[in-house]
Amino acid sequence: MALFLFLVLVALALGIFGSLIKGLFYLLIIGIFVALIAFLYAAYRITGKATRRRPR
Repeated sequence: MALFLFLVLVALALGIFGSLIKGLFYLLIIGIFVALIAFLYAAYRITGKATRRRPR
């Protein structure tokens, strides 16, 4: 969970800097990719817990 929050914060910071500072549009793109990775990681963790349980 801490990794997810860290990735989201990094994505927000990169997105803000990329959109505000002229000439650093690539930071906005990197921020979008980091956010995508964070949400895919969170989805993997949520669905992975459901499939790892052994039936009794």
